[in-house]
Amino acid sequence: MGFVTDVVLPLALAFIMLALGLGLTFDDFVRVVRRPRDFAVGAVSQILVLPMVAFLLASLWPMAPELALGLMIIAAAPGGVTSNLLTAFARGDVALSISLTAVISLLSVLTIPLVVVFAYGHFIGEQAVQDITVADTAISVFLIVTIPVLVGLLVRRFAENFASRVEPSARAVSAVLFVLVLAGAIYQERNNLASYYAQAGLATFALNLTMMVLAYLLARWFATGAKQRTAIAMECGLQNGTLAIAIAVLLFGGGLATVPATTYSLTMFVTALVYVALLRRRLGTAA
Repeated sequence: MGFVTDVVLPLALAFIMLALGLGLTFDDFVRVVRRPRDFAVGAVSQILVLPMVAFLLASLWPMAPELALGLMIIAAAPGGVTSNLLTAFARGDVALSISLTAVISLLSVLTIPLVVVFAYGHFIGEQAVQDITVADTAISVFLIVTIPVLVGLLVRRFAENFASRVEPSARAVSAVLFVLVLAGAIYQERNNLASYYAQAGLATFALNLTMMVLAYLLARWFATGAKQRTAIAMECGLQNGTLAIAIAVLLFGGGLATVPATTYSLTMFVTALVYVALLRRRLGTAA
Protein backbone atom coordinates (compact mmCIF):
# COMPACT_ATOMS: atom_id res chain seq x y z
CA MET A 1 0.00 0.00 0.00
CA GLY A 2 2.97 2.31 0.66
CA PHE A 3 4.04 2.21 -2.99
CA VAL A 4 0.52 3.05 -4.14
CA THR A 5 0.05 5.99 -1.76
CA ASP A 6 3.62 7.30 -1.94
CA VAL A 7 4.25 6.89 -5.67
CA VAL A 8 1.25 5.89 -7.78
CA LEU A 9 -1.30 8.32 -6.32
CA PRO A 10 0.95 11.43 -6.52
CA LEU A 11 1.98 10.53 -10.08
CA ALA A 12 -1.64 9.98 -11.12
CA LEU A 13 -2.65 13.35 -9.67
CA ALA A 14 0.37 15.07 -11.22
CA PHE A 15 -0.59 13.68 -14.64
CA ILE A 16 -4.19 14.85 -14.21
CA MET A 17 -2.97 18.35 -13.37
CA LEU A 18 -0.50 18.24 -16.29
CA ALA A 19 -3.40 17.42 -18.61
CA LEU A 20 -5.28 20.38 -17.16
CA GLY A 21 -2.31 22.63 -17.89
CA LEU A 22 -2.07 21.38 -21.48
CA GLY A 23 -5.59 22.65 -22.07
CA LEU A 24 -4.84 26.15 -20.76
CA THR A 25 -3.56 29.24 -22.50
CA PHE A 26 -2.34 32.53 -21.12
CA ASP A 27 -5.59 34.06 -22.44
CA ASP A 28 -7.40 32.07 -19.76
CA PHE A 29 -5.55 34.15 -17.17
CA VAL A 30 -5.79 37.43 -19.08
CA ARG A 31 -9.55 36.93 -19.25
CA VAL A 32 -9.66 37.35 -15.47
CA VAL A 33 -8.49 40.95 -15.90
CA ARG A 34 -10.83 41.60 -18.79
CA ARG A 35 -13.90 40.30 -16.96
CA PRO A 36 -13.11 40.70 -13.26
CA ARG A 37 -16.70 40.84 -12.05
CA ASP A 38 -17.74 37.33 -13.08
CA PHE A 39 -14.43 35.86 -12.00
CA ALA A 40 -14.61 37.57 -8.60
CA VAL A 41 -18.08 36.14 -7.93
CA GLY A 42 -16.90 32.63 -8.81
CA ALA A 43 -13.63 32.89 -6.89
CA VAL A 44 -15.24 34.25 -3.73
CA SER A 45 -17.93 31.57 -3.90
CA GLN A 46 -15.39 28.77 -4.17
CA ILE A 47 -12.47 30.01 -2.08
CA LEU A 48 -14.43 31.59 0.79
CA VAL A 49 -18.11 30.58 0.78
CA LEU A 50 -17.59 26.87 0.07
CA PRO A 51 -15.20 26.22 3.01
CA MET A 52 -17.46 28.29 5.28
CA VAL A 53 -20.50 26.19 4.37
CA ALA A 54 -18.46 23.00 4.82
CA PHE A 55 -17.25 24.16 8.24
CA LEU A 56 -20.81 24.90 9.33
CA LEU A 57 -21.99 21.46 8.19
CA ALA A 58 -18.99 19.69 9.74
CA SER A 59 -19.60 21.46 13.04
CA LEU A 60 -23.34 20.74 13.20
CA TRP A 61 -23.51 17.29 11.56
CA PRO A 62 -22.91 14.29 13.85
CA MET A 63 -19.79 12.70 12.39
CA ALA A 64 -16.34 11.48 13.38
CA PRO A 65 -13.63 14.18 13.53
CA GLU A 66 -11.75 12.53 10.64
CA LEU A 67 -14.88 12.73 8.48
CA ALA A 68 -15.26 16.41 9.36
CA LEU A 69 -11.65 16.94 8.31
CA GLY A 70 -12.34 15.11 5.05
CA LEU A 71 -15.35 17.33 4.39
CA MET A 72 -13.12 20.39 4.76
CA ILE A 73 -10.52 18.88 2.42
CA ILE A 74 -13.01 18.39 -0.42
CA ALA A 75 -14.32 21.92 0.19
CA ALA A 76 -10.78 23.31 -0.09
CA ALA A 77 -10.11 21.54 -3.38
CA PRO A 78 -10.43 23.57 -6.60
CA GLY A 79 -12.76 22.65 -9.43
CA GLY A 80 -11.71 19.90 -11.81
CA VAL A 81 -11.75 19.56 -15.57
CA THR A 82 -15.17 17.90 -15.37
CA SER A 83 -16.64 21.26 -14.39
CA ASN A 84 -15.50 22.67 -17.73
CA LEU A 85 -17.05 19.77 -19.64
CA LEU A 86 -20.37 19.85 -17.82
CA THR A 87 -20.52 23.63 -18.12
CA ALA A 88 -20.34 23.13 -21.87
CA PHE A 89 -23.14 20.54 -21.70
CA ALA A 90 -25.22 23.02 -19.72
CA ARG A 91 -24.49 25.75 -22.30
CA GLY A 92 -22.76 27.90 -19.74
CA ASP A 93 -19.76 30.21 -20.06
CA VAL A 94 -16.99 27.67 -20.70
CA ALA A 95 -14.29 30.35 -20.91
CA LEU A 96 -15.19 31.58 -17.42
CA SER A 97 -15.24 28.01 -16.11
CA ILE A 98 -11.77 27.34 -17.52
CA SER A 99 -10.42 30.59 -16.07
CA LEU A 100 -11.80 29.74 -12.62
CA THR A 101 -10.36 26.23 -12.76
CA ALA A 102 -6.97 27.48 -13.88
CA VAL A 103 -6.50 30.33 -11.42
CA ILE A 104 -8.01 28.62 -8.38
CA SER A 105 -5.94 25.49 -9.06
CA LEU A 106 -2.80 27.63 -8.90
CA LEU A 107 -4.05 29.51 -5.84
CA SER A 108 -4.71 26.19 -4.10
CA VAL A 109 -1.06 26.10 -3.07
CA LEU A 110 -2.09 28.81 -0.58
CA THR A 111 -5.77 28.10 0.06
CA ILE A 112 -5.61 24.34 0.68
CA PRO A 113 -2.90 24.50 3.39
CA LEU A 114 -4.73 27.24 5.27
CA VAL A 115 -8.07 25.43 5.26
CA VAL A 116 -6.65 21.97 5.93
CA VAL A 117 -4.35 22.99 8.78
CA PHE A 118 -7.15 24.99 10.42
CA ALA A 119 -9.58 22.07 10.05
CA TYR A 120 -7.02 19.59 11.39
CA GLY A 121 -6.41 21.68 14.49
CA HIS A 122 -10.11 22.36 15.06
CA PHE A 123 -11.55 18.88 14.53
CA ILE A 124 -8.67 16.59 15.44
CA GLY A 125 -7.20 18.70 18.24
CA GLU A 126 -4.85 21.59 18.88
CA GLN A 127 -2.08 19.27 20.07
CA ALA A 128 -2.25 17.28 16.86
CA VAL A 129 -1.78 20.37 14.69
CA GLN A 130 1.93 20.24 15.50
CA ASP A 131 2.14 17.20 13.21
CA ILE A 132 1.17 19.23 10.14
CA THR A 133 2.12 22.75 9.14
CA VAL A 134 0.99 25.20 6.49
CA ALA A 135 4.46 25.14 4.94
CA ASP A 136 4.62 21.34 4.66
CA THR A 137 1.13 21.19 3.17
CA ALA A 138 1.93 24.01 0.74
CA ILE A 139 5.03 22.15 -0.46
CA SER A 140 3.00 18.99 -1.08
CA VAL A 141 0.34 20.89 -3.01
CA PHE A 142 2.99 22.79 -4.96
CA LEU A 143 4.72 19.59 -6.06
CA ILE A 144 1.63 17.64 -7.11
CA VAL A 145 -0.58 20.48 -8.37
CA THR A 146 1.19 23.73 -9.20
CA ILE A 147 4.29 22.39 -10.95
CA PRO A 148 2.37 19.99 -13.28
CA VAL A 149 -0.12 22.72 -14.21
CA LEU A 150 2.69 25.18 -14.96
CA VAL A 151 4.57 22.57 -17.02
CA GLY A 152 1.45 21.87 -19.07
CA LEU A 153 0.82 25.58 -19.51
CA LEU A 154 4.38 26.18 -20.71
CA VAL A 155 4.22 23.23 -23.10
CA ARG A 156 1.00 24.68 -24.53
CA ARG A 157 2.69 28.08 -24.84
CA PHE A 158 5.93 27.00 -26.51
CA ALA A 159 4.86 23.79 -28.30
CA GLU A 160 1.25 24.51 -29.14
CA ASN A 161 0.93 22.00 -32.00
CA PHE A 162 2.30 19.20 -29.83
CA ALA A 163 0.07 20.18 -26.91
CA SER A 164 -3.01 20.33 -29.14
CA ARG A 165 -2.29 16.82 -30.44
CA VAL A 166 -1.71 15.15 -27.10
CA GLU A 167 -4.21 17.07 -24.98
CA PRO A 168 -7.32 15.02 -25.96
CA SER A 169 -5.48 11.77 -25.17
CA ALA A 170 -4.17 13.25 -21.91
CA ARG A 171 -7.73 14.22 -20.93
CA ALA A 172 -8.93 10.68 -21.66
CA VAL A 173 -6.14 9.16 -19.57
CA SER A 174 -6.95 11.65 -16.80
CA ALA A 175 -10.56 10.48 -16.76
CA VAL A 176 -9.41 6.87 -16.45
CA LEU A 177 -7.00 7.78 -13.64
CA PHE A 178 -9.77 9.63 -11.79
CA VAL A 179 -12.00 6.57 -11.98
CA LEU A 180 -9.17 4.32 -10.79
CA VAL A 181 -8.34 6.61 -7.84
CA LEU A 182 -12.01 6.80 -6.87
CA ALA A 183 -12.43 3.04 -7.26
CA GLY A 184 -9.31 2.45 -5.17
CA ALA A 185 -10.64 4.67 -2.39
CA ILE A 186 -13.97 2.83 -2.44
CA TYR A 187 -12.27 -0.57 -2.45
CA GLN A 188 -10.00 0.35 0.46
CA GLU A 189 -13.02 1.21 2.61
CA ARG A 190 -15.39 -1.37 1.10
CA ASN A 191 -16.15 -3.13 4.37
CA ASN A 192 -17.23 0.06 6.10
CA LEU A 193 -18.53 2.02 3.11
CA ALA A 194 -22.22 1.67 4.02
CA SER A 195 -21.73 3.01 7.54
CA TYR A 196 -19.37 5.74 6.33
CA TYR A 197 -21.84 6.79 3.66
CA ALA A 198 -24.54 6.93 6.32
CA GLN A 199 -22.34 9.35 8.27
CA ALA A 200 -20.80 11.41 5.47
CA GLY A 201 -22.99 10.75 2.43
CA LEU A 202 -25.84 13.03 3.43
CA ALA A 203 -23.39 15.69 4.62
CA THR A 204 -21.53 15.72 1.31
CA PHE A 205 -24.84 15.77 -0.57
CA ALA A 206 -25.96 18.71 1.58
CA LEU A 207 -22.66 20.49 0.92
CA ASN A 208 -22.87 19.90 -2.81
CA LEU A 209 -26.50 20.92 -3.20
CA THR A 210 -26.28 23.90 -0.83
CA MET A 211 -23.17 25.23 -2.54
CA MET A 212 -24.55 24.92 -6.05
CA VAL A 213 -27.69 26.79 -5.00
CA LEU A 214 -25.74 29.47 -3.12
CA ALA A 215 -23.27 29.95 -5.97
CA TYR A 216 -26.13 30.22 -8.46
CA LEU A 217 -27.90 32.82 -6.30
CA LEU A 218 -24.72 34.85 -5.75
CA ALA A 219 -24.07 34.77 -9.47
CA ARG A 220 -27.66 35.76 -10.17
CA TRP A 221 -27.26 38.81 -7.93
CA PHE A 222 -23.75 39.87 -8.94
CA ALA A 223 -22.64 38.19 -12.20
CA THR A 224 -23.45 39.44 -15.68
CA GLY A 225 -25.72 36.80 -17.19
CA ALA A 226 -27.32 33.35 -17.27
CA LYS A 227 -24.32 31.59 -18.84
CA GLN A 228 -22.08 32.99 -16.13
CA ARG A 229 -24.49 31.77 -13.43
CA THR A 230 -24.31 28.26 -14.84
CA ALA A 231 -20.51 28.29 -15.03
CA ILE A 232 -20.12 29.51 -11.45
CA ALA A 233 -22.65 27.01 -10.07
CA MET A 234 -20.89 24.17 -11.86
CA GLU A 235 -17.45 25.30 -10.77
CA CYS A 236 -18.53 25.41 -7.12
CA GLY A 237 -20.32 22.07 -7.28
CA LEU A 238 -17.75 19.95 -9.11
CA GLN A 239 -14.59 19.69 -7.01
CA ASN A 240 -11.28 18.00 -7.78
CA GLY A 241 -12.00 14.76 -5.96
CA THR A 242 -8.68 13.20 -6.99
CA LEU A 243 -6.77 16.02 -5.33
CA ALA A 244 -8.88 15.77 -2.17
CA ILE A 245 -8.30 12.03 -1.92
CA ALA A 246 -4.56 12.52 -2.51
CA ILE A 247 -4.33 15.18 0.21
CA ALA A 248 -6.19 12.94 2.66
CA VAL A 249 -3.94 9.97 1.86
CA LEU A 250 -0.59 11.74 1.66
CA LEU A 251 -1.05 13.93 4.74
CA PHE A 252 -3.29 11.81 6.96
CA GLY A 253 -2.76 8.25 5.79
CA GLY A 254 -6.18 7.88 4.18
CA GLY A 255 -8.86 6.13 6.21
CA LEU A 256 -11.91 8.13 7.23
CA ALA A 257 -10.45 11.37 5.88
CA THR A 258 -10.85 10.07 2.30
CA VAL A 259 -14.53 9.13 2.69
CA PRO A 260 -16.10 12.59 2.16
CA ALA A 261 -14.06 13.12 -1.02
CA THR A 262 -15.23 9.73 -2.26
CA THR A 263 -18.91 10.25 -1.48
CA TYR A 264 -18.79 13.83 -2.78
CA SER A 265 -17.21 12.68 -6.05
CA LEU A 266 -20.04 10.20 -6.55
CA THR A 267 -22.74 12.68 -5.57
CA MET A 268 -21.55 15.70 -7.55
CA PHE A 269 -21.98 14.02 -10.92
CA VAL A 270 -25.58 13.10 -10.15
CA THR A 271 -26.56 16.62 -9.04
CA ALA A 272 -24.64 18.23 -11.90
CA LEU A 273 -26.25 15.99 -14.52
CA VAL A 274 -29.71 16.64 -13.05
CA TYR A 275 -28.95 20.38 -13.23
CA VAL A 276 -27.80 20.05 -16.85
CA ALA A 277 -30.91 18.07 -17.79
CA LEU A 278 -33.26 20.57 -16.15
CA LEU A 279 -31.47 23.53 -17.70
CA ARG A 280 -31.40 22.05 -21.19
CA ARG A 281 -35.08 21.14 -20.89
CA ARG A 282 -35.87 24.69 -19.83
CA LEU A 283 -33.85 26.13 -22.70
CA GLY A 284 -35.49 23.71 -25.12
CA THR A 285 -38.95 24.69 -23.90
CA ALA A 286 -38.06 28.38 -24.18
CA ALA A 287 -36.85 27.85 -27.75
